[in-house]
Amino acid sequence: MNKELWNKCIQFHGHECPGLAIGFKACQAAVEKMNLKFSSDEEVVCVTENDACGVDAVQVVTGCTLGKGNLIYRDTGKMAFSFFNRENGDSIRVILKQFKNEMSREEKEKYILESPVDEVFEIKKPKFEMPKTARLFNTVICDKCGEGVPEHKIRLNEGKKLCLDCFDEYTRGW
Repeated sequence: MNKELWNKCIQFHGHECPGLAIGFKACQAAVEKMNLKFSSDEEVVCVTENDACGVDAVQVVTGCTLGKGNLIYRDTGKMAFSFFNRENGDSIRVILKQFKNEMSREEKEKYILESPVDEVFEIKKPKFEMPKTARLFNTVICDKCGEGVPEHKIRLNEGKKLCLDCFDEYTRGW
């Protein structure tokens, strides 16, 4: 285990915990099995199916971020991460296996970090294609609040261009 990288993850996240260890170990699996390098742009893409602590490790280890558009949140609630290499088309899906025994937080973290990858995770191919590269959208000004919004997030209501916040006020959001 790369202790220096683990410590960078802890520093970024703010504390160490089993959730951070899950993301760290999932990234280690992808890096080893796909020979990934840190992504300075969009060479590597991660689709995370959760918004938990492990996603912070994904950012530190792989360089995938929301801002670059190569960290994509797919809300299934599963502790699963799919990694894609744009340079060679390789992909992997890393899914946390259920723990066999009851463990304390400390025991879980140690188990995740020290066990073989195949004991902690199920490794498969992703169920979906590699996401397209990040798109840039024109900005549209909301007719109600005057704030700029990317054009794909604007809604039309009675001929007015509304941001999602203002649109929800009209439609009550549900």
